[in-house]
Amino acid sequence: MSDLTSTLRTLEPHPGVFAYYDGRIEGRRLHGAEPNWLDDGAYELGVASYAVFDAGEALVYDTHISLAHAQAVRRHLEELGAKTIRVALSHWHNDHVAGNAVFADCEIIALKLTADLLHANREQLTTRVPPISPLVMPNRLFEARLDLEVGRRRVELHHFDIHSADGTILWLPDDNILVAGDTLEDTVTYVSEAENTAKHIRELARLATWPIDRILPNHGDPDRIAAGGYGASLVDANRRYLEQLMHAIKQGRTDIASLKGFIAEPAQSASVCKTSTFRRDRCARYATTR
Repeated sequence: MSDLTSTLRTLEPHPGVFAYYDGRIEGRRLHGAEPNWLDDGAYELGVASYAVFDAGEALVYDTHISLAHAQAVRRHLEELGAKTIRVALSHWHNDHVAGNAVFADCEIIALKLTADLLHANREQLTTRVPPISPLVMPNRLFEARLDLEVGRRRVELHHFDIHSADGTILWLPDDNILVAGDTLEDTVTYVSEAENTAKHIRELARLATWPIDRILPNHGDPDRIAAGGYGASLVDANRRYLEQLMHAIKQGRTDIASLKGFIAEPAQSASVCKTSTFRRDRCARYATTR
């Protein structure tokens, strides 16, 4: 096993649904001591990619944070007996596309907007530390919604403008399982497009109307994911956090002593595990490196 993947955990929160989780390990870094997106924007926060597997077919949802991680994902699926592998991208950010090159011979599915944003941000992605090189582009594009079959399982991809304009969720309609990408997060929603936060709140309200039983986010608590994921209340917890944030900004508040205190109400009301170890300084560091 590569040193990069020595802490990678393969979880199976539901039969045939795998989470490849790495990070949230105190004091450990993968790339180096200097600030970088892999350590401070992904590994310290904790990150998962997912795969749906059935009858010799696999669909990978995001290609993880390094080529080594992507190779581990592909190796696991091939050991399970996957004869065909496809990839779906949740959005264009570094920690979701860094392993694309490992699947260059596969169908890589993405929203057309994701492809446009990858093109527009190619220089940033290929020159940040660590660089994503080569940056392999999606080769099958869709708009708004795409229905797929993975073996005998129905899978739907839907566009939601949450966190990033090109957010794409993976929906398993026969199980009411939502694989959320970064549209939902625990500890807190990372605001990457602050100017669109009001729209993100509206989109979260739309998502809350879905008949969701369980939620699997790309950034969450590994024990919670391993146990089957979060309940539908995570949607409202993320929405309430953003609403509180918008309200505080409008009021010009500067008296927010701690992130833990600020998110206490939405966390408690939704009964989600808002991990207290993620202090305000960590979130600040995360915001500058992601």
